[in-house]
Parts: sequence; C-alpha cells; structure tokens
Amino acid sequence: MKLTNHTALIKVGQATRFGPNWPGHRCGAKTRAGGACKNPAVKNRNRCELHGGLSTGPMSEVGKRQIVDAHLKHGRRSRAHVERIKAINADLRRVLNAMRRQGFIT
Repeated sequence: MKLTNHTALIKVGQATRFGPNWPGHRCGAKTRAGGACKNPAVKNRNRCELHGGLSTGPMSEVGKRQIVDAHLKHGRRSRAHVERIKAINADLRRVLNAMRRQGFIT
C-alpha cells in the first residue's frame, strides 16, 4: 500500500488525539449518564474546562469589596431608587384620582 502525504499526516496526528488509548490525564468527573468524563484535564488541574468546579469565592476583604462593586452596575434598581419611584407613582395616582373626582379628566 502506497501512502500519500495526506495519509501520512493523519498517521502523524493520531498520537495527539484524545482517543480511548490517549495516555494523558483525563477529567474523570461523573457525567449525567453515570460514567466518567473522557475530556482531557486542563493543565495543572484535575478536571476539564467543563468540570472545573465551583469557585469558593473571594476570601480577602479587598476581593469581597470588588465583588460587591462588580454587582452594582447602576443605581436604577437600588432600594432607595425603587422607594422614590413608588412614592412618585403614588402621588401621580392621587392627583389623577382627584382630577377624575373633580371632572377634569374622564
């Protein structure tokens, strides 16, 4: 059998594929089907990109403050703003009801 350049490239590339005989470290996380994940583990870790595990969150006060600041994008949904909007809407309803009672609007 005569090998072409294309076939030779496939043979060379087989050693780097993640097939069943791949000698590297696998993830091994439990899948929904009950088996072990067969993806390669991320470098210097025990799990693949999909099963990296949950973060334990920031531990230092600086890190915790950064998380709080990251979640405050704007003040449009702050408690104070929501209370102001409720007060404005209540005043608007009060004025509209008074105008309806006096016959200015229907």
